[in-house]
Amino acid sequence: MKGIHFGQRNPLKRISRAYRLSLGLLMTAFLIAGCAHYPVNEKLNNYDPDTGYRGKLMRVPGKSDSMLMFVTFSGGGTRAAALSYGVLEELAKAEVVIDGKKRRLLDEVDVISSVSGGSFTAAYYGLFGDRIFQDFETRFLKNDIQGALVARIFFNPFNWVRLLSPFFDRSDLAAEYYDKYLFESGTFGDIAARKGPMIIINATDMTYGIRVGFTQDVFDVICSDVMKFPVARAAAASSAVPLLLTPVTLRNYAGTCNYKMPGVLESVFKEDNITERQFYLANNIEPYLDSEKKPYLHLLDGGISDNLGLRAILDRIVFRGNFWKSIQHTHHENVRKVVFLVVNAETQPDSLWDRVESPPAFAAMLNSYSTIAIER
Repeated sequence: MKGIHFGQRNPLKRISRAYRLSLGLLMTAFLIAGCAHYPVNEKLNNYDPDTGYRGKLMRVPGKSDSMLMFVTFSGGGTRAAALSYGVLEELAKAEVVIDGKKRRLLDEVDVISSVSGGSFTAAYYGLFGDRIFQDFETRFLKNDIQGALVARIFFNPFNWVRLLSPFFDRSDLAAEYYDKYLFESGTFGDIAARKGPMIIINATDMTYGIRVGFTQDVFDVICSDVMKFPVARAAAASSAVPLLLTPVTLRNYAGTCNYKMPGVLESVFKEDNITERQFYLANNIEPYLDSEKKPYLHLLDGGISDNLGLRAILDRIVFRGNFWKSIQHTHHENVRKVVFLVVNAETQPDSLWDRVESPPAFAAMLNSYSTIAIER
């Protein structure tokens, strides 16, 4: 009886336990992946052109009505964010006398339109105002945001599982990070509560290449409430460089909020003396009015459709027919001075590979492919 050890554990039981543990972990992973889903943009219950996040309802307290000032922030990654920040610093230092009152030039800004990297500066200022001069450098410009996002994607097993979901991807993960560590869960309703300036963050529809601005005038078309939309997701969409990041998805609820196309839109298709640009702008809206044919919008980097952020302002003027019509029925009807300040972070392209006979490295080709449309 020497070789018999009644107290020895059965190896088959150990294998069975390991199998059950592995199966349990696998099932847990599937459940986590199945639950991972991008935050869905909220539906607009009823269309009301006199409420919501609109330029005509935003007004900087104490601002002069005699000057209308537009500022645009271009794309260009962190370089664009830094240049935009520097411009805001100088605007805060510059003093002007308007209507006999001395004010900072920054306080006279009515609208900031931004794309890509510039959208982070615009969004932060829109949410927090002068606080941007206290902590934006440390929280964003001098912080390794890219490294933090890479770590979340490649070194966090929980996120590996979440990224298995077809409804959750890299830009959704980035938006979560921006929301928690930069924008503090701020929404466009929070920007509206500050009464200005109007911040227009721009992205690009992946299918049509159309500029999509995060304003209620645009969201009315898809019957969605932009007031409740996270600023972080707008910034993520505006900076979603193709290939490197993924599109940010919106749901289209068109036809459910009693939306009525403004008269100026309807007249475009009936009049003979419209310009080509007016027809183009009106024609761009049509696909979004049919939520059955286009139930979703997939948004990429705003620089693809306009890397200066200027089109959001010019389109409104072109569409209305002239500048005066574009400001009628707003609090700018007494305007005497109009200022456009375009902040362009573009640099000269690197021609290193033009001097080398061998094919460029894969990283160089990937970078070129992901930015060439924006640079153009």
